[in-house]
Amino acid sequence: MKKITIAIDGYSSCGKSTMAKDLAREVGYIYIDSGAMYRAVTLYCLDNGLFTPDGIDTAQLEAAMPNIRISFQLNPETQRPMTYLNGVNVEDRIRTMEVSTRVSPVAALPFVREALVKLQQEMGKAKGIVMDGRDIGTVVFPDAELKIFVVASAEIRAQRRYDELKAKGQEASYEEILANVKERDYIDQNREVSPLRQAEDAILLDNSNLTIEEQKQWLAAEFEKAVNGKC
Repeated sequence: MKKITIAIDGYSSCGKSTMAKDLAREVGYIYIDSGAMYRAVTLYCLDNGLFTPDGIDTAQLEAAMPNIRISFQLNPETQRPMTYLNGVNVEDRIRTMEVSTRVSPVAALPFVREALVKLQQEMGKAKGIVMDGRDIGTVVFPDAELKIFVVASAEIRAQRRYDELKAKGQEASYEEILANVKERDYIDQNREVSPLRQAEDAILLDNSNLTIEEQKQWLAAEFEKAVNGKC
């Protein structure tokens, strides 16, 4: 069976990563969470005092970008990829609200996007890859054989994020998360570089009322069509 590139884009907290990870595991593909890469850069900014009262110290961040190393390693117990920043596992830290509330302005910086898009394209050269994010089907892999654009209501996405954080034992406020979801939507759609939008050849999936199992079945069917040239 031929290997293809699968691009899954959509709004924050709509389950892109979960569906991408599950599909990659089931079909034996490599999964890359592009959002985790932007979160890792955001965490670097937090750890190194690059957020100032006036915004982001872009000069220091741009100078540091060549030394920010982001990689993924498979957790042998969960078989899930863990995000590493300069050799340190930061998977849990990049999922906190502290990072979530700051990631969109970092991701909107042209030099950050340029560096990470280049890295993502290198990772996907050999195909057999599932990558999710905001601009995978429009910028990173415009020739991907299968493109999915995922949407869900802001309220449902906020509830999912709230439940996820509580399950990890982290303090969370539904109202704060909902406000963050809406703010990120606005920034993602209105940034100058690679704004969030549905690629013309992407398949729309509204998973607001779908179970994870229903979503998996839908995606599996679309994958079969793509690999068999029936899209």
